[in-house]
Amino acid sequence: MPKYWLFKSEPAEFSLDDLSAAENRTVRWDGIRNYQARNFLRDQVSTGDLVLFYHSSCKNTGIAGICRVVSAPYPDPTQFDPQSKYYDTSATASPPKWFCADIALVKKCDAVLPTARLRENQRLETMVLFSNPRLSIQPVREDEWLAISQLMEDSN
Repeated sequence: MPKYWLFKSEPAEFSLDDLSAAENRTVRWDGIRNYQARNFLRDQVSTGDLVLFYHSSCKNTGIAGICRVVSAPYPDPTQFDPQSKYYDTSATASPPKWFCADIALVKKCDAVLPTARLRENQRLETMVLFSNPRLSIQPVREDEWLAISQLMEDSN
């Protein structure tokens, strides 16, 4: 049974349109530099899990689409690349400090499902999104996923 996640990205940095334009509509989700988000990714995210792609730090924050995790987590190569903005001088190959995974686009929303609509839904009151809004990878409970899926259907 897949688990459910919310992955956040600033659209000026990487948007769902960027994912949609990527080869095979698949990208490496890298650059995670928060320990709690890293731990979720490293220890709990699995191939086949479903992801809400969330646009953050922009005018229209909210859910832009749905993705699927298509690889097991693996060491993030950007931690070792001195040319990368995610380079970490303290990272070692064994054990690696940071992880990434590949995700593929499943469905793009016709329009971003706004954060305000999510906040209005009583079934979503306890989402991690609202208690720890800075966390870039966060779990979504099945009942929350179903509530959001219904909101997405209603928006079409």
